[in-house]
Amino acid sequence: MIIERRPRLRQIVSDVWLTLLLLFFWDVAVTVFYFALPFKAPALPLTLFGTALALVLGVRDNSAYQRWWEGRILWGAMINASRSLARQTLAFLDGDDSNRIDLSRTLVLRQIAYVHALRCSLRRQPADAEVLRFLSAHEADEGLSRTNIANGLLDGSARRIAAAEREGLIDSIQQVRLESTLVDITNAQGGMERLKNTPLPNGYRFFPELFTRLFCLLLPIGLVETLGSATPAGSTIAGLMFLTILRIADDLVDPFANGPHDVPLSAMCRTIEIDLLQALGDPAPEPLQPVRGVLW
Repeated sequence: MIIERRPRLRQIVSDVWLTLLLLFFWDVAVTVFYFALPFKAPALPLTLFGTALALVLGVRDNSAYQRWWEGRILWGAMINASRSLARQTLAFLDGDDSNRIDLSRTLVLRQIAYVHALRCSLRRQPADAEVLRFLSAHEADEGLSRTNIANGLLDGSARRIAAAEREGLIDSIQQVRLESTLVDITNAQGGMERLKNTPLPNGYRFFPELFTRLFCLLLPIGLVETLGSATPAGSTIAGLMFLTILRIADDLVDPFANGPHDVPLSAMCRTIEIDLLQALGDPAPEPLQPVRGVLW
C-alpha cells in the first residue's frame, strides 16, 4: 500500500507509458492528415462521449475500491479476532500446570502461523517456511498436508481446544467462547477467499477498457479542428487522464495481489505477530517499515 500523501507521477506514467506512446503517434498522424487532406472530418460530440465514459469508469472504480476496502475491513477483523483468541487462551489456561502452559503457548503460536499461512495463500506464495518459523514439523504437519494450509491449522487448533475441554483444562463455557472466536476468524478468511477467487464480472472489466481505448482514438479527431498543431499534446494529456483512471481500477480490483496498491498483508501479519508474541512474553520483531513509500 502506497502511504505517501501524493501519488508518484513516475509510477503512474510507468503503468501506461506504452499505450500513451502509441496514442501520441496516433495523435500526430491525425494532425498531419488533417492539414494534408483537402477535406475535413465532421466534428465529433466528444463532450457527450466523455461524459458517458466518465460515468462508466466511475462505476468501475467504485466497484474496485469497494473490493479493496472490504479486504481491509476483513483483515482488521482478523487482527482483532487474533488478539481476542490470544487473550482468551492465556486467561482461560492460566496457571502453573505445565499442560495448561504448553497448550496456551501452542494455540497462540498456531494463530501466528495461521495468519502468515493465510497471507501466503492469498498472495499465491508458498507457506511452508512461514509456518515452520513458529511450529515444529510435527505440529505443522496437519496444516501443511492440506490443500488449504490456513484452514488445516485452524482445524487443528479447534481439535486441541475440544481435547482441553475433555481433559478438564477448560470448561464447556470457555470452549464455546473460544470456538466462537474461531468462527469469527473463519468468517473473515472466507470473505478474503471470496474476494480473491471472484473477479469482477466480465462486463465491468472488458467494456470500460474497450470504450476508453475507443475514446482515445476518437479524441484527436474531435480536437484537431480546435487545437490544430497542439492536438498531439492536448489529446495525449487527456488520454493520460482516462488511462490513469482505468488503471486505478486494475490496481484495486485484487486487494491481495502483492502489488504496491494492495492491502499491506505483511505489515498486518507482523502486527499480529508482535501482539501475540508479547502476550506470551517472548521477544517480538519490530513493525514493518515502508520501502520507498510502499508498505507491504
